[in-house]
Amino acid sequence: MMVKSFLASALLGTATAMVTGQDIPPLGLDTAGIDFYKATSTVRQALDLGYVNFVAAPSYSNEPTVGEGICEADREAFWVTSKLPNDRHKGREVLMGVENSMGNLLTIYIDLYLVEWPVAFKRGTQELDRETTLIETWKEMEILVRASRTRHIGVANFAPADLEAILSVCTICPYAHEFELHPYLQQQEWVDWHLERGIKVIASSPLGDNSVLEDPFWKALAEKKNATVAQTVIAWGIQRGTTVAPEISKGATTLEENLGALDIHFTEEEMQEIAKQDRKTRFNNPGYEWGVELFKGLDDPTIL
Repeated sequence: MMVKSFLASALLGTATAMVTGQDIPPLGLDTAGIDFYKATSTVRQALDLGYVNFVAAPSYSNEPTVGEGICEADREAFWVTSKLPNDRHKGREVLMGVENSMGNLLTIYIDLYLVEWPVAFKRGTQELDRETTLIETWKEMEILVRASRTRHIGVANFAPADLEAILSVCTICPYAHEFELHPYLQQQEWVDWHLERGIKVIASSPLGDNSVLEDPFWKALAEKKNATVAQTVIAWGIQRGTTVAPEISKGATTLEENLGALDIHFTEEEMQEIAKQDRKTRFNNPGYEWGVELFKGLDDPTIL
């Protein structure tokens, strides 16, 4: 079983150089689901192992303790992403949102600030704000870059029409798009669309609902690579050109284990076989709860 053979030499040698070069590292830690009181020690452990890419968000309910974990590191040596809450899309609420995350994370700037969902709520509620448009929100996001609150801005969970609307008016355009990607929801054409336009892709929920860990195809491929299934899936995500930041809170994988993915490579034939495993199945779709049709034009959209 492959665990540590690459470790800090590979991650620090490649990813830290990328941070210094102002680009997002290919492997990271999504802090979603980590207990508030365990986030500080978890992040410090990740830093000790060589991690330099962290995904945070107010919606994770642990940003302050994630900040306590990263604050002792050299600020130029790591990358942190945070996200704009749905109820801060309007006007100066966007600025207040990023400054709240900066305070939580104890940092003088965010590397990447994402619009978490293409859905606006009225402040402090889950009541839909049907007046504030995505374009209005994006114009406020651009101000954050000019004000040095964040180095880059991007989006998450956008449908093609949502993103096209932003691209038609942006002066500072999306650096990255985070959306659900895993072996059962591969969305290769959508991934390629971004990469052809120079937009980074961040894989959300890269292990899906974790059922892939018991998939016979992936178990056989992992055995062939002398790796765990989680490592093999993460390696596939990286090789296809996406940034992968798995959650560890569900117990399906560990910080140390994930680093082993950096040692794994696939042949073109193997990549073609993996493509055949796509089920076009989405595991995270709050559109049903919110009463909003999400992911129009993509696999497995909300159908109300």
